[in-house]
Amino acid sequence: MPWECGIDGCGERFGTPEDLVVHQSTDHERRECKVCGVVVPDGYLAIRHAFNEHSRAEYVRAYGASSEEVREREEIKELVEDEADLQTVVERLGGEAVQS
Repeated sequence: MPWECGIDGCGERFGTPEDLVVHQSTDHERRECKVCGVVVPDGYLAIRHAFNEHSRAEYVRAYGASSEEVREREEIKELVEDEADLQTVVERLGGEAVQS
């Protein structure tokens, strides 16, 4: 299964989810969480932060997200977590990017 970066229409494809998450963390700008203000890598790690640290209601209020947008991000999070070796991602990123 090819893994495609969906950040700002990037479209770059990767053979593994680990490669995708590393790409998102190193080749794209970091984003400030609109709920708490912490700065996180964009893509999967931003989604992970939002849904691990905040309620759905907080996310919806801060981002103006629809139920469909929330479900889509939850599905992305679940898919990456089912397929990726996140410890490998942490090691490749020097242990600093995977924060909840």
